[in-house]
Amino acid sequence: MSKTQIPTRPPSSDVGGAWTGWVVFASIMLAVVGGLNIVQGLAALLDDDYFVVKSGDQLLLTGFTTWGWIMLVWGLAQLIAAFGLNGGHGWGRVVAIIVACVSIFVQVAFLAAFPLWSLAIIGMDVIVLYALTARWAEARAGL
Repeated sequence: MSKTQIPTRPPSSDVGGAWTGWVVFASIMLAVVGGLNIVQGLAALLDDDYFVVKSGDQLLLTGFTTWGWIMLVWGLAQLIAAFGLNGGHGWGRVVAIIVACVSIFVQVAFLAAFPLWSLAIIGMDVIVLYALTARWAEARAGL
């Protein structure tokens, strides 16, 4: 009589293999968000009338020119974090998580000017956070 064997996941020396796809996905999403924030910064710098704010030309804390520079620099920081994450650097994951969290707060400040854009970016940041934290134990074991 032969017993039916249930296939199990073999012990693997590549413990991080299961979460590698999530990390690559997160790095791509973070690069997309960084690129979109650069576009948002350029739009704020080049055409103040592109964004509509009920109370004049001020956002929560700054004017559009300052906001444009903030978004350009922030978008570049997101791209650097994405490339570090995709390159497999240990610091990349931590920086990417921090950048995605701060990005949510940055976009909340922009909600009055362009709510759909801000909500879309916030949604993408949440996806990045999920992708980087869903398999935290496997990721730590694979580092």
